[in-house]
Amino acid sequence: MSSNQIPIEEGLFTWPSEAPALIGGKCPACGELHFPVQENCPACAGRSVDTVHLSRRGTLWTWTVQSFPPPVPPYVGDVERFEPFGVGYIALPEGLYVEARLTENDAAKLRIGMDMEMTAVPFGVDEEGREIMTFAFRPS
Repeated sequence: MSSNQIPIEEGLFTWPSEAPALIGGKCPACGELHFPVQENCPACAGRSVDTVHLSRRGTLWTWTVQSFPPPVPPYVGDVERFEPFGVGYIALPEGLYVEARLTENDAAKLRIGMDMEMTAVPFGVDEEGREIMTFAFRPS
């Protein structure tokens, strides 16, 4: 973690942090949790939402390996240097399923139901030379 790192989006996860956590929303009216945070509750349309830190650990619900540059939205990286990456849904203890990048892209090392832990990984570099960090889940 360095002072030259920034989150891919403010309010998505705690950063900087040695133990980053996703920031979710909880509706005080109906108690529903959601991620990412929205201004209104997606369950009851309540106009007030509290922010909460979600569990850093969960289980791999399903996954795949992205083996080609994503066409939409336009791929931001260098197509010639593209490296396949894992992507999956993580079932959190709160009952949410979060789509996330995985740190592992070897299919032989991934299995449905395995324990996963959230981490932050480099995504790219901005115009000012700062490293952009995003969240991902790794086998724990």
